[in-house]
Amino acid sequence: MSEAPPGAGRNLGLATVAFALCFSAWGMLAPIAPDIQDEIGLSDTELSIMVSVPVVLGSLLRIPLGILTDRIGARLVFTAMLAYSAGAAVLVGFASSYAALLGAGFLLGAAGASFAVGVPYVAEWFPPKRQGFAIGVYGMGNIGTAIAAFSVPAIRDAAGQEVAGLVLAAVIGVYALIWSSLARNAPAHEPKRTPYREVLGAGWRLWRLALFYFVTFGGFVAMAIFLPKLLTDWFDLSLTDAGLRAAGFTLVATAARPIGGLLSDRVGAGVVLTVAFAGVGIDAIGLSWQASDPSMAPVTVFCLTMAAFLGLGNGAVFKLVPHYFPDSTGAATGIVGAAGGLGGFFPPLVLGFVNDATGEFTLGFVFLVAFAWMCAGLALALVVDRAREAPA
Repeated sequence: MSEAPPGAGRNLGLATVAFALCFSAWGMLAPIAPDIQDEIGLSDTELSIMVSVPVVLGSLLRIPLGILTDRIGARLVFTAMLAYSAGAAVLVGFASSYAALLGAGFLLGAAGASFAVGVPYVAEWFPPKRQGFAIGVYGMGNIGTAIAAFSVPAIRDAAGQEVAGLVLAAVIGVYALIWSSLARNAPAHEPKRTPYREVLGAGWRLWRLALFYFVTFGGFVAMAIFLPKLLTDWFDLSLTDAGLRAAGFTLVATAARPIGGLLSDRVGAGVVLTVAFAGVGIDAIGLSWQASDPSMAPVTVFCLTMAAFLGLGNGAVFKLVPHYFPDSTGAATGIVGAAGGLGGFFPPLVLGFVNDATGEFTLGFVFLVAFAWMCAGLALALVVDRAREAPA
C-alpha cells in the first residue's frame, strides 16, 4: 500500500479524539490531588501513591488490549473503552476517603490503556512512509491530560467533585455513541492471532523500544501528573494556576509528538531519539539545580523544553514499533506501551519518597539525568546501525 485509502484522515481524527477523552478521564485525579491532600491530610508519599495508582492498571492492560485490537479491531475495543472510562469518571467524582480514591483511581487506570488500541488501528490506515506522522497525530490525544488539568479543578471549585465526574462522564458517553456510529476498521484489517511468545522472542529489538518509551512517555506522564504538586510546593500557587501551567507542559509535549514522528519519517527515529534524550538530560540537570532554590522563569524554561524533547521522543518510538513489528503491531504496542505506563508510575513515587526523606526533589531529577543519557547512547547506536545498513 503506497497511499492511504479513502477515510484514513477521518478515522485518524476520530481515534485521536477518542484517545484524548479516555486520557482526560485517566488524568482527572492528579489535578485535584493537592486539594485532596489538604482536605484529608495526606503525606507527600501517600499523595504520590494516589496519583500513581491509575497508571498501574493502565500499564498492565495495554498488553491484552493491544492483542485484542489485533484480533477484533479497534472499533469495538474503543467503544467499550469509552463506555468504561465514562463509568470510571463517575466513580472518581463520588470518592471522598483515601481508600475510595485509591480504588476509584485503580479502576480509572484502565482508560490509560486506550493508547494501545489506537496505534495498530492508525497503522493499518496508513502506508509505512506516513505511519510516523499519523501515529504522532494520534498521540496528540495526550492532550486529554491537559483538558483534565484545567477543567476538572475549575468544575470542582465551582460545583463540586461529583459534578466534575458527571460532566466528564457525560462528554465521554456521548462521544462513545459518535465513535461507534462513524468509526470503521481499515479495509486491510484482518483478525490476527499473533503468538505472544513470538513477539517476546524479538529480544533486544523489543526491549530497547520498551526502555525508550519507559523514559519518554514515562517522563511525560510523571511530570504531567506531579507538576501541580511540584508547583504548589515550590511557588505556593493556587490549584487552578498550577493546573493551567501543568496543562501548558502537556500541550507542548502533545504538539511535539507528531513533529517527532514526521522527523523520524524523514531523518530516522534514531537521530530524533538521540537529540531528545540528550535534551531531557540537560533539562533534568537544570531542574535539579533549581530544586533547592526555585525561580519561576528558569523552571518554566526547563519544564517546557523538557516537554518538547519528551514529545519528540514519543513520536519517534512509535515510528519504530510498526516498522519492526508490521504483523503484530497491537501486541508490540501493548508491551512497549506498558513499559511507558510503568515509567509514569515510578517517578512520582520516587519524587514523593525523596521529598519526604530530604525535604527537596533534587535526587529524583538526578536519576532522570542518568536514565536519559543512557538512552541517548543506545539511540545513537541506532543511528550508527542505520548508517552501516544504508550502503547495503
